[in-house]
Amino acid sequence: MHPECRPEVIDLADPVASTSGVIRHVCTSVDPEFVIGTEVGILHRLKKECPDKQCYPLSDHAICRNMKKTDLAKVYAALIQNSSRITVPDSVAIKARAAIDRMLAI
Repeated sequence: MHPECRPEVIDLADPVASTSGVIRHVCTSVDPEFVIGTEVGILHRLKKECPDKQCYPLSDHAICRNMKKTDLAKVYAALIQNSSRITVPDSVAIKARAAIDRMLAI
């Protein structure tokens, strides 16, 4: 289950993890089947990275409209035009910068 799900859904889940955490859990688990409680787009990646596992969506309607708004062309345009600026409080920026630094280190 993804941590952005409703609290009453999260309370029933095992485990609750980020997208990469869900994939890591499925790929390393001895269990052969999983019900996936997050955006259905993850199922393609799970099939590719964990082909020996069977994954079922909790709902076929779990589609994140916000995730679908951003594509590579829009990211490219925003970077080239320097047109999209997002500001967050320093407390958030510090944690976000640490996460970005860890990703870049990989």
